[in-house]
Amino acid sequence: MGEFLADLAGMRLLDIIMVPVQVIIIFYTFYYFGLSVFGLYRKRGTKIAKPEKTFAVVVAAHNEQAVIGPLVDNLYSLDYPKSLYDIFVVADNCDDETAGIARQHGAHVHQRFHKTKRGKGFALEWMFDRLFKMEKRYDAVVIFDADNLAKENFLIEMNNKLCQGHQIVQCYLDSKNPFDTWVTNTFSIAFWLTNRLLQLARYNAGLSNVLGGTGMCISMDVLQKYGWGAHSLTEDLEFSMKALVHGVKTSWAHDAVVYDEKPLTFMQSWNQRKRWAQGQVDVAGRYFFVLLAKGIREGKWTYIDAAIHLFQPAFVMLATLFMFINFIPYIQPSYTQIYQSVMPFTGWQILQAVQYLYPLVALALDGLPLRAYLGLILYPVFMYSWIPIVFLGFINRKDKEWSHTLHTRGISYQEVVKQKKISSN
Repeated sequence: MGEFLADLAGMRLLDIIMVPVQVIIIFYTFYYFGLSVFGLYRKRGTKIAKPEKTFAVVVAAHNEQAVIGPLVDNLYSLDYPKSLYDIFVVADNCDDETAGIARQHGAHVHQRFHKTKRGKGFALEWMFDRLFKMEKRYDAVVIFDADNLAKENFLIEMNNKLCQGHQIVQCYLDSKNPFDTWVTNTFSIAFWLTNRLLQLARYNAGLSNVLGGTGMCISMDVLQKYGWGAHSLTEDLEFSMKALVHGVKTSWAHDAVVYDEKPLTFMQSWNQRKRWAQGQVDVAGRYFFVLLAKGIREGKWTYIDAAIHLFQPAFVMLATLFMFINFIPYIQPSYTQIYQSVMPFTGWQILQAVQYLYPLVALALDGLPLRAYLGLILYPVFMYSWIPIVFLGFINRKDKEWSHTLHTRGISYQEVVKQKKISSN
């Protein structure tokens, strides 16, 4: 009898735990499905084509001799008056030829060495402080990674956004090597879907976007007023949330495109995403409750949506726990599966089928080549690998050591355009 009561008490405790977990799963499923609908169309508005704003184009580079030259050449060929922008390369703790190559290609090079404050966030803050002290003033900074290549209209699009009153803008993140390996293909698909079904969706819904690490435009006024102060492993996410706490939203420029180099191997991808997971857990710990409370207090969904975004690692862990318990036969019947009462089993199957069709729709809407669709075969492998990565990110959330991703695709913008045309045929 005692064992029975103990088992009953254990089951009741499991019910108490699993009910909120199921509610969270249901909420996230419907929320992101509803949000993604806003990404199925484009807002058309009048663009300001006249170049007005001045830009400090900043490239953070650590041992990037293979790719820095083509990037600087690409930036000098942008369709924007050369008198309205300057290119600055921060050669951060480099022990290769990055600084010399960047100078040869015409960039203003600033070399930085620091034994403890290592990483992109520290390098950017150091460069921003230098910009503040310069006699020449800029309206905004634009941030690139050394492996990037930008579409020729990039600064025109950012000029348009700034003239419209936006102060922080994120561009469309594309891939310059989507078909090198199955990893680059699936990684590219993840970015394409994020661009359309999350970033564009949030912009269309009037919410705040999230900075993506590169192709970022930030007004100098915002930087000087609030400071950079983003030193986590995901400095882009950290600054987005810091600015939003101060009421400054991040906007989206779908027609401003940056191509970056995706990792070639699964382990390179794993290490990069683990760093992102560590950073997101770290940032969530500092901003989740702040933004949630601000959203409830002010009655603004923008802040709540940002908190929902920060909660994603916790959601992955909770959903994994739920799936694990469902695989244990003698536990499964002991608690009420709320999601079955919300929608019958066939209803969930239909919803999941629609969600699986969404990637096809997103790729089609952005005019991606048929070759890109082949990556959807292994895309689930890539996505489910996020589960152990998120758990490792949570375990190692206090580890702030920056891990460098080796870049090797030193190709020109013209070659990228040529490859895309070939893939489209």
